[in-house]
Order: sequence, then C-alpha cells, then structure tokens
Amino acid sequence: MLNSVRCSVLLLALFGLLSGCVAGLPIGGDAESDRPSAEQPATTAARRSAKLHVELGQAYLQSGRNGVALDEARAAIASDSAYAPGYLLQGMVYAAQEQYSQAIPGFEQASRLAPGDPEIANAYGWFLCSQGRESEGLPRIEQAARNPYYATPTRAWTNAGLCLLRQKNIPAAEERFLRAVQTDTANLQAYYYLADIAYRSNRDLRAKEWMDQILKQMKNSNVEILWLAVRIENRLGNRSTVADLGSRMRKEFPGSNEYQYFLQGKFE
Repeated sequence: MLNSVRCSVLLLALFGLLSGCVAGLPIGGDAESDRPSAEQPATTAARRSAKLHVELGQAYLQSGRNGVALDEARAAIASDSAYAPGYLLQGMVYAAQEQYSQAIPGFEQASRLAPGDPEIANAYGWFLCSQGRESEGLPRIEQAARNPYYATPTRAWTNAGLCLLRQKNIPAAEERFLRAVQTDTANLQAYYYLADIAYRSNRDLRAKEWMDQILKQMKNSNVEILWLAVRIENRLGNRSTVADLGSRMRKEFPGSNEYQYFLQGKFE
C-alpha cells in the first residue's frame, strides 16, 4: 500500500494539475480569487505571454523535457512576475528533477500570489506531504478539495488520502479515498487504495467490490493491481478466478516479482 508514496506518485500528483475554508491558511476573499489562476482572463499582453509560456512548459514537463520546461517557467516569470502559475511550474520542474530545496521557493511564491488557487494548493500541499511535512501539506490539499471552483477535486481527495497514509492514519485515509471516488467514479487510483485498505483489514468482500470497479474500467494492465486482485480472490476461495488472473500475469508480466510470488503461492 505504501509503495505508491514514492517519487513516481509525487510526479503523478503534480501532473494531475495539467489532477470551504481551512483554518490557518490564507484564502481568497472573493470568488474570483478562489478560481484557478490559469482559468482567469488574461487582460494584458504580459499576462497572455506568461500564460502561453506556462502552457508550453507544462507540455514539455509532461514529455520529460525538464530543461525546456524550466526555461518556459523563467520566461513566464520574466513576462509577468505576478502570474502565479509561472512559479508553480518552476516548483514542479525542480520537484520532477528531485531538486527539492530549489522547488520550495517557486511553490511558496505561487501560494503567496494566489492563496485561493486550488491547483496551487493541491500541488504545494502534496509536495509538502511528500517531504515529510504532512501537517503543513494536508490542510492545503483539503482546501483545494473543498474549493467549488476546482474542476478535479477527486485529485485532491486522493492526495489527501495518500498524505494520511504517510501518517499511518488509515481510517482517515480511507474516508478521503471514498470522497475521491464519490466525486469521480473513474478514479482507479483511489479504488486501488480502497481495495488495499479493505483487504488489509480483512474486509474481503468489500475489497472485491472495489477491485471489480477497477477491473471493469482498467484499459492498461498493471501488475500491482492484478496481484492485489489475485490475493483478494484467493482469500475468498475463488480458485478459477485466481487461475485466470495468474494466466494474465504470466502473459503480461512474466518476469515480475508478483508473478514469482504467484508461482510460489506466497499470497499473504
């Protein structure tokens, strides 16, 4: 379950951007300030230029061209030093490169410029959680999740669950993952954690329900998902389903550790 709280999930959470009031955090005083900065009208040439550089930088970052993405972040800041997404992009690039100390100033400046922006709150909050600063990051993530202008609150609820897993607060994490799937029934990442939590707490039928949701919707196979499905079905005594899933693992992931565990019968 904790395998996902790694750098790869940090990047997934951050790239999710392109994924009420919380005490102690500054938030915007009006509806406009609580909207994502990237969605607000660009009324000046400088702002339009900065916005274009950020959009290009996000595309470069997603394709792994971090150096060019950083150049675009710097160009955005040079065009309009008050445009928060430029600093957010800068922080995201440094985080992607695992230059965490250099990422912090960008995230902090973005947050100062747009304290009500849910995209910034979610990204910076998860970054803080990933750096062991869960008590600082979680309120920011939940601020984003509760923002009515945030188009994808499911991403923030998932990040909140992951942050709580890092704190080993399993019941609270499960509640956040439930919120994630309630706001988006296609959130397979949240379903996976719900299935895993249920399996580990011996609620096997419930785990199967969550896993069935994943298997119905999953377009690309994932060995960790298949392995969890195998273990759930094995515990329920569904031997034919276990055999079918094992055959699928053999065809798609023959060299994986999970398939070797399957062959050895190491289900628990």
